[in-house]
Amino acid sequence: MQILIFIVLLIFSYLLGSISSAILICKLLGLPDPRKEGSGNPGASNVSRIAGKKVAAVVFIGDALKGIVPLVIAHHFHLSLLLQGYIGLAAILGHSFPLFFKFKGGKGVATFFGVLLMLSWPIALLLIMLWVIVAKLFHYASAASILTAVLAPFITFYFYRPLVVLPIFLMSLLIIYRHKKNIFRLLKKKENKLGV
Repeated sequence: MQILIFIVLLIFSYLLGSISSAILICKLLGLPDPRKEGSGNPGASNVSRIAGKKVAAVVFIGDALKGIVPLVIAHHFHLSLLLQGYIGLAAILGHSFPLFFKFKGGKGVATFFGVLLMLSWPIALLLIMLWVIVAKLFHYASAASILTAVLAPFITFYFYRPLVVLPIFLMSLLIIYRHKKNIFRLLKKKENKLGV
């Protein structure tokens, strides 16, 4: 029975992740399509460039909820922490490769934070604080996201969460992969800065 619930939640998590908060909120508010403005990424960082911090905060919350909601349901059905980790990974895959938007999505960072909040809120808060500090110091959302993704598996292991190290490692790899163009732009000093 739990395997069936796990499979259903994997599919639900991916489909929920496929709903783009950035695109829908910008459309509802009559704002430019984030895929066609700024960095072209449908995520909170790019929306902050287009529409400001308040709208970006709404997008961030919407994206984070895509990681939180499936894990709340998984917790209700007493699925193991490991299975919850893979359900969270499915949400990030949906955000990054959304079924409803031709598989062209965001980087998955806000959804990643939502997943982490459910798996271990101390780890999530530590990584969110790290992201904010790096973004404030260097004004690059991408650099903050990449560093956070690199450190996430190590911090998870340090906090004695070995059961979820593998799914978090896979989430981190996905986020770093989604930032591959940003990495090249950072190296060439051509990356878009974030007004923080």
